[in-house]
Amino acid sequence: MNIDNFTPKQIEEAKEVIQKKEFIIPLPKTSNEIPPVLYVFRHGQSEDNSNFIFSGWRDSKLTELGRNQAEILSEKLKDEHFDLAITSKLVRAKETLDIVLKHHRNAKVEIDDRIIERSYGDLQGSSKIELYLKDPVTEEKYRRDYDFPANNGESLKMVEKRVKSFLNSLLPRMKAEKINVVVSCHSNSMRALRKILENLTVEEMCKLENPLGQDFASYEIK
Repeated sequence: MNIDNFTPKQIEEAKEVIQKKEFIIPLPKTSNEIPPVLYVFRHGQSEDNSNFIFSGWRDSKLTELGRNQAEILSEKLKDEHFDLAITSKLVRAKETLDIVLKHHRNAKVEIDDRIIERSYGDLQGSSKIELYLKDPVTEEKYRRDYDFPANNGESLKMVEKRVKSFLNSLLPRMKAEKINVVVSCHSNSMRALRKILENLTVEEMCKLENPLGQDFASYEIK
């Protein structure tokens, strides 16, 4: 199957559906400046984001727009204090964090793949548009269902499990060491983080959209 077999109108309609912002909950920001505070953001636009590709665990660099988004985010965070910065091993998350940390050169950096993007298994590298045009119901299930993994991939439920493990080790450390931490996330790992930290329902998490770069959430850790 090739999207060239479809009309430009059909392709544009597919893009609109895939990009539709189902459910936006404003990113929370604590007014507390005393550690421990946790800062969370999603990476800027990647080449795969721009081309409607299932990225998952494959590497995809930031686009020029993605770098500009990260610069906006960097300006918003420049007056905060970070002791520790955590990212996945994927280049889009690392590039975004590097831009943010130009104002925070003393922050220690760690890589933790419990916050890596959801694995899309056999779908990685394939076109979301092509799948939508072929089977829109299945395409939406891959993006929106809680327990529907791609072949050899992960469900959102599986992502939540590893993100919960990440928080269960990080939050006590933050309280013990009295440190502020910033985390460079991906779409689905940030959904899971927000579900846990904001007590969202499964339904809310599955529909939740977080912005590419540009903005952040912050949480007072008690």
